Amino acid sequence: MEKGTLIEFRSSGERRLATADRPEGKKHWIVVDERGQSHTLHPRQVTYAVTGSNYKPSEISDFLQEVEPYLDPSSLEVAWEILVEEGRAVSCADMAQLLFSDQSPPLCYAAHCLLSEDKVYFKQKGESYETRPASQVADIKHQQSVEELRLREQEEFFARLHQRLNEGSVEWQDSDRLRLESLERFVLHPENPPRQAIEILATLERTQTAQASFELLLELGLWSPHENLFLRRSQIPIHFRREVLEVAQQHLESPPSDPDPNRLDLTHLKVYTIDDESTQEIDDGVSIETLADGRQRLWIHIADPTRLILPGDALDLEARRRSTTLYLPTGMIPMFPPELATGPMSLVQGKVCYALSFGIILDEKGAVQEYSIHASLIKPTYRLTYEDVDEMLQLGVQAEPEITEIAQWAQRRQEWRREQGAISIHMPESVIKVKQDDEIIIDLLDDSVSRQLVAEMMILTGEVAGHYGQTHQIPLPFRGQPQPELPSDEELLQLPAGPVRFCALRRCMPRSEMSITPIRHAGLALETYTQVTSPIRRYTDLLSHFQIKAHLRGESLPFSAEQLQEVMLGVTTTAQEAVLVERQTNRYWGLEYLRRHSDQAWQVLVLRWLREHENLGLILVEDLGLELAMRFKRSVSLGDLLKVKVAHADPRQDVIQFQELVEQEMQSAIT
Repeated sequence: MEKGTLIEFRSSGERRLATADRPEGKKHWIVVDERGQSHTLHPRQVTYAVTGSNYKPSEISDFLQEVEPYLDPSSLEVAWEILVEEGRAVSCADMAQLLFSDQSPPLCYAAHCLLSEDKVYFKQKGESYETRPASQVADIKHQQSVEELRLREQEEFFARLHQRLNEGSVEWQDSDRLRLESLERFVLHPENPPRQAIEILATLERTQTAQASFELLLELGLWSPHENLFLRRSQIPIHFRREVLEVAQQHLESPPSDPDPNRLDLTHLKVYTIDDESTQEIDDGVSIETLADGRQRLWIHIADPTRLILPGDALDLEARRRSTTLYLPTGMIPMFPPELATGPMSLVQGKVCYALSFGIILDEKGAVQEYSIHASLIKPTYRLTYEDVDEMLQLGVQAEPEITEIAQWAQRRQEWRREQGAISIHMPESVIKVKQDDEIIIDLLDDSVSRQLVAEMMILTGEVAGHYGQTHQIPLPFRGQPQPELPSDEELLQLPAGPVRFCALRRCMPRSEMSITPIRHAGLALETYTQVTSPIRRYTDLLSHFQIKAHLRGESLPFSAEQLQEVMLGVTTTAQEAVLVERQTNRYWGLEYLRRHSDQAWQVLVLRWLREHENLGLILVEDLGLELAMRFKRSVSLGDLLKVKVAHADPRQDVIQFQELVEQEMQSAIT
């Protein structure tokens, strides 16, 4: 370099110009910029040298003004189109000649600026520049357009975000979905924060935590304060796919032909359906018939959804994917589209309905003497609630002697199973319901005669279905339970009667098992058993219907043993997840109810020890049927009744703490 040579170098990534002043040592030069500041540079730091003229530092500004009008990046596209066919490299001087028909120092420097900043058309090779291939240019342009679209969508997203937060209303776009979902994923899986969620929170100057993401979703109105995170974390589908709803609508408008045209006509029987008042999917009913020889035949009618679906069709596969109807305090998530499940699939009062009917004659002790199974037509006479039936039994309504007779057979049946070794555990149960205004209602279920009646009829049906499968060697989803090792009578007698004793028994009960071959169910005291009474709500019941009905028609079974085993494996896994979600959701709303009633005194029963050495036990809140952990501040015994109130509750963190009330505190809580 000579003194006065105008050179370009980079400082903090920024392009700078300076003039060479004097050498420094063997290799370095001292250069002076337009502000008169000196810089010591190694030749490697020089990115361009303007040749053909010498300059003073004071002339740099004028030089840049001369260059400025020629810095149009779009001009490179024209040059690239001319040069790409030739495929030759060009220098900055060559480019200046091509673009500006001039090779003066300012224009050569302008060409350098354009080429060195270009990321599309040219790439540097030594001191010259080569054209990029057309295919590569197309790819780069596509990537740039994608990035430009992303940045534009991001800018528009944040504009809508601020509008929603500040003004209260906004219409979200499809392009916003992934960004909003990233906030949801952050809440659901905080151990793996999505990059987009972190960027959104950082841009809004909020802490980059799952809690901050949850609060933002609340402010945006996308989630509620009581959003069911258990359900969102699960794989359970909440909505039905469009194609499934279309098939359901077709079946409503034009039902397919009945695969069982020769159904047994039982429309002359008086049929009672007994359910909770809120039940919408009515899948069972009971009747009784007096035969010519004076014997009585019980009829249990089960809804027949296989009238409308075939194994492997869209409705069947959707039900298989869901595996069960999910019952949550905030409402149910059905296994079938509601229009079908509560309409033509259900046993609707006053309408001729399709059913799978089990006609059963019991002996005097309650054992099955005879049975038959039929695809049938019935006409439900009464839709009753459990309370209705209890009242009818209590009053002995003379116009409905059948309900009393069915209850008597249910009682006889229960006694027979007890003699066979059935294990009855009667723990308080409750139903939690949340209304639209988030009001929480907890109803304690009575262990009433009507509920025992329905339970015994359903168990009886399961035994008969299992026996039919066993007799004809039909693979079914048989359900069993290993024989438990129960405490001795002496041990049980040492425990207070009622929930404490039942709780001790419950702890000894092994998990139920499923098999495609018959297995004993120790808890029910049945040698064979399969669930068939809820085919609208439980997919394994539907599987039994498919198999049994095909055999009744004399057709090939839709599922071989291997196929049934495979389907059952997937379905039971999904069903277990559904049970967990139901349990977690009920616990959440139970804790929320107690949190809202933290000033109320509750009577609780000490059920069992969790960790006796830590004074940690399980209590039963008697009025609510809720079982929760409590750490005691004094010595207590199983079966003790305590008065407590909630000291702290955080349903979202699954935390609740109780404190025992002393006499004075109890009076204050009451008043």
